[in-house]
Amino acid sequence: MDKLTAIRVFRHVAELGSFAAAARRVKLSPAAVSKNIRELEEHLGAQLINRTTRRMSLTEAGTLYHSSVVRVLDRLEAADQSVSEMKATPAGHLRVSAPMTFSLTALTDRMPEFLNAYPEVSLDLSLEDRIVNIVEEGYDVAIRASAKLEDSSLMAKKLTTMRHVVCASPAYLAAHGTPQHPRELEDHERIAFSLSTHTNGWPLMRDGETHLVRVEGRYKVSSSIAIRDALKRGFGIAMIPEMYVREELASGKLVQVLNGWQGPEHPVYAIYPARRFETAKLRAFLDFLEAALREG
Repeated sequence: MDKLTAIRVFRHVAELGSFAAAARRVKLSPAAVSKNIRELEEHLGAQLINRTTRRMSLTEAGTLYHSSVVRVLDRLEAADQSVSEMKATPAGHLRVSAPMTFSLTALTDRMPEFLNAYPEVSLDLSLEDRIVNIVEEGYDVAIRASAKLEDSSLMAKKLTTMRHVVCASPAYLAAHGTPQHPRELEDHERIAFSLSTHTNGWPLMRDGETHLVRVEGRYKVSSSIAIRDALKRGFGIAMIPEMYVREELASGKLVQVLNGWQGPEHPVYAIYPARRFETAKLRAFLDFLEAALREG
């Protein structure tokens, strides 16, 4: 028995629901397909498929085995493709999902650079803050400020880290005072990011001590750009990714408070299906993202 061939035959039988359809897909005779399945079951010592004259179905063992071998076969296919495409020119259509504020702040002004470098690639960049299902919605890659994968067939490449800071405008601090400890923030107008994963408050750390600041302000908004605008107008204090206010901090329009206290750090990942791993267009795009974010 050629075990790899038998496993591939089993996958097609399981997914097509038919020995005959699988035979046509793998270009083998129906008898050869049946022989591969029988020998694979004998090798495993378990029945994978229930067969009747009218229909077939996976056994419990077959369902478990299918879910495991699909991941292995996809990675083998991706490895083959990566080698064959090492010298290929990046080309084709690339669908990308990315969070709105992060992209507008750190990426979109660099996208023409990528397209100019690879004239045979077209790019469909969808800016939205919802978590898309990459596989079901047909995306090549999604950018996430999280390492959590919703599907075991996905892979992740770390691009950068977002560090959060607490800041306000000089005018606000002149009028309301500058807090010296996180507990003093509860006496200030706090602007809340409504999509934050920090639903219980802002975690701030120093020398092993963690203080959780409750966020119960009058202004809650789903855009970090809107928070930045409110801060610049002198309204309240907020915890916000440092990259979103880098220019304002450098120019003095905003001031970081609670120096010595560290806000949370969120890794930013590019997440993509394993079966598309290392295509020339995806490899070029991932390399570009990593370089662009490293350069700032």
